[in-house]
Amino acid sequence: MPLQDVTVSIDIKKPSALIGLGVPLILAEDAGITSVPTYKEYFNIEGLAEDFATTDAAYKYGAKIFGQGNNRPSKIAVAKYNSAAETPVTAAQALEQFFYNDFYFVLLADGKQADKVAVADIVEANGVKIAVFATDSEEEVEAFSAKKYDRAINFFHADLTEIPEAALVGAVGSKPVGSVTWKFKTLAGVTPQEYSGGKLQDLHSKGAIAYVTKAGINQTSEGIVVSGEYIDVIHGKDWIRLNVEQQIQTLLSTSEKVPYTDAGIAQIESVVTNVMETAVRNGIIATDADGLPLYTITALSRSEVAAADRVARKYNGLSFQFELAGAIHEAAIKGEILI
Repeated sequence: MPLQDVTVSIDIKKPSALIGLGVPLILAEDAGITSVPTYKEYFNIEGLAEDFATTDAAYKYGAKIFGQGNNRPSKIAVAKYNSAAETPVTAAQALEQFFYNDFYFVLLADGKQADKVAVADIVEANGVKIAVFATDSEEEVEAFSAKKYDRAINFFHADLTEIPEAALVGAVGSKPVGSVTWKFKTLAGVTPQEYSGGKLQDLHSKGAIAYVTKAGINQTSEGIVVSGEYIDVIHGKDWIRLNVEQQIQTLLSTSEKVPYTDAGIAQIESVVTNVMETAVRNGIIATDADGLPLYTITALSRSEVAAADRVARKYNGLSFQFELAGAIHEAAIKGEILI
């Protein structure tokens, strides 16, 4: 892991019933790789064309991402590996080597179901980032469903040459975190499929999404990860965690000293408050009927902290809670006709 002095954990508690976090990584098989995987960032399709032929899977994925108009990310990353080399390097091994580089969404341009599972397992185990796959196989849908991933998106589509998962990431992934739901989104270069309501319900119940036409508009059928949680919830949770970590780390690193006093604690609390306020503006955190943000921050004073923690210069006395803004995905409207 990267060196850091600040860690944040967030538990999502729901009632019963910094980073932009929009950069995709493409894992691509390349016969030219010997024993060491490579990593490179690209800012446009022209740069990608310098390193890949238009027939290469990595180029096709990049072209699909960059082809999503104004919504496209400012850059993508490509990690190359070679599972057939004398010293084999798998997609999962390449991902592990570069995991803490500046990307968030992980796509696999080459690989079988076992490779997808290996990649998804790494992302899930690290508790940050999201893997995004596409499949035309009912068996793969079932296999992913059994894993209950919180950090994998499974896109069911009949024509995988359209690379719908890359289109999805390119169209939605780089928008301000919290400002969008991943349902209802139109993707360039992806053909809507015809599914019955029962079929869509079955796919959704197994954690997969599809691309369909509703009310004459081509759109994603849902916005969920494999576990059934909403993508924007996972994305928003990561945004808050990483921004709190980054900004407190910056405070500690750029100050001559943050004193272990109530004034120093207030500096840390102020940083967290700024992140929470930004999350409210972005649509991650909800507001009440009066427009007041629904979050609370609790900070223990110096006198309330254990003496041993003060001696060790550790402050563990700050916590926060917030209510997710979420999004409306369905509506039932009642009307009356008056005669």
